[in-house]
Amino acid sequence: MQPNYRRCISCRKVRLKQDFWRIVRVFPSGNVQLNEGMGRSAYICPQMSCLQAAQKKNRLGRSLKASVPDTLYQTLWHLAQNDPQNSN
Repeated sequence: MQPNYRRCISCRKVRLKQDFWRIVRVFPSGNVQLNEGMGRSAYICPQMSCLQAAQKKNRLGRSLKASVPDTLYQTLWHLAQNDPQNSN
């Protein structure tokens, strides 16, 4: 079975699906959440630079065709800060 590749909506890099955070607009409720549910999805690298660009240019909102709540961005920032790969 071939691996699943996805593209980051911010930096446009292609990697394996498990290397990204998955943001989902759940069908039919339209709620936007992290890693859960079925519906329209967007993938973003778990890096502060990608998250910063995505939030600044509303890339998640445009990709999901929905408004992304601030609480989700706060959760992503918290995850990015606690990721050992982001400590430079």
